[in-house]
Amino acid sequence: MGSQYPTVEELVSEIGALRRGLSEAEERRIKAENALQNIEQRNRLLGDSAPFGILTADIKGRITGLNRKMREMLPWPPDRDLTSIDLFEFKPLVEAGIVEEFQHCAQARKPVISKCFSGATHDAGSHLRFHISPVLGEAGTATGVLAFLEDITHQKAAEEGVRESEERYRLLFQYCPIALIERDASRLKDHIAQLQASGITDLSDYLHKNRQEAARCMSMIKTVAFNDAFLKLLEADHPDQLKDGLYPTDPDEFFRMAQEVILMIARGDISRERERVIFTLKGNKRNVLIKALIVSGHEDTFARIIISLVDISERKRAEEALRTSEQQFREQALRDNLTGLYNRRYLYGSLSDLIETSKANRLPLSLIFMDLDDFKQVVDVYGHLNGSRAIQEVAATIRGSIREPAYAVAYAGDEFVVVLPGSNQSQAMEIAGFIRSQMNHTVYLRELGFDVKLNASFGIGTFPDHATDVTGLLAAADRILFAIKGRGKNAIGLAGPPQS
Repeated sequence: MGSQYPTVEELVSEIGALRRGLSEAEERRIKAENALQNIEQRNRLLGDSAPFGILTADIKGRITGLNRKMREMLPWPPDRDLTSIDLFEFKPLVEAGIVEEFQHCAQARKPVISKCFSGATHDAGSHLRFHISPVLGEAGTATGVLAFLEDITHQKAAEEGVRESEERYRLLFQYCPIALIERDASRLKDHIAQLQASGITDLSDYLHKNRQEAARCMSMIKTVAFNDAFLKLLEADHPDQLKDGLYPTDPDEFFRMAQEVILMIARGDISRERERVIFTLKGNKRNVLIKALIVSGHEDTFARIIISLVDISERKRAEEALRTSEQQFREQALRDNLTGLYNRRYLYGSLSDLIETSKANRLPLSLIFMDLDDFKQVVDVYGHLNGSRAIQEVAATIRGSIREPAYAVAYAGDEFVVVLPGSNQSQAMEIAGFIRSQMNHTVYLRELGFDVKLNASFGIGTFPDHATDVTGLLAAADRILFAIKGRGKNAIGLAGPPQS
């Protein structure tokens, strides 16, 4: 029967194995501790280098860790171990109203984001934002909370600056005396880009071939706001009156306007001034000067475009009145003051141009030189004033006997010239006969209580039959008129061939 006890050799071997095992275990422990220290060092380095505060606490509110940034962002007691502080009783968090957020996060096991103002961080105070998340155990229950804290004071100041700037902009926009409208053309700009990307290079041609596309494009422009001056310009009593649109109702006019707007958006050229005629809700016409401006920061999207409409109706009326006045002045300079017929200055300038036109077009041109018969006797009997009135009435007879392009000229005293573009000798004779007949059947100075009959003698000259220039044509008609006067008056004579 063998021995039940190990031999010395076996014991020595086992002791050696145990020693080796302990040595290996010690090495693993050292490695684990070193690894843990490295992890803690990295975590501490990461936490202390983080640009935001980091804090951890257990479910009862005891702080279990916080980084350097967190120490700087809140007024922790300088003489206490921070891990001994009860988070739920920490005065700065209580005053900021954040304690409830920590408790809610732990109870609901849901992340919470909360903003607060802390007046204890520095003289001006800080705006802070907490990102609080629950730390869950293996059973899914909350074992604590992890909080990240960021200082958003500068962001808050920037937001406030933007808000104040926007408020100032709105005040200026709303109470500006010039009519303003704000529009968002970002959808249209994107749509145009898509059309061009699809291969449409000639947008104008595309719109002409697809007129319904113009209306579709314009519907993509959103009216954001308009000011009181715009309501006044449109004679609207309430903004709702403009809700159905501000575009022309005539299809062709709408298309022209839409095409212009769409092409301007496509080119990115919307700042060009342009004049337009609009009609108010009461049907009144307004001339406006339109200019658009992209709000700074929206140049790429066209999301905010301010359009100003300056009412220039009064200026346009003044310009039109000035043009009319100038035209009247020019007309007066070419008119005879007594009769209202053209004067000799107009005759010589106009007749020269008419002869050149007749030469170029191979057309005839006639004129009638007429002189009242025995008019001196009318003046002697009825006086110079009534003689002038009689000349005025004769001028009215001549004016009523011709049609444009013919015109009459008060040549001198009781002499008149009638210019007949495009009329040959026969046609001129007919017109002269009609004037003579009208005079013979008219009683002059009747409104003044007199009964005066007036006759005239007529001489006709025709281009190119009797002359080829102004002087020659007038001379030819005058010669035959003189001959008629010498032969008995109250008759019509036709000039002879040009004198050599």
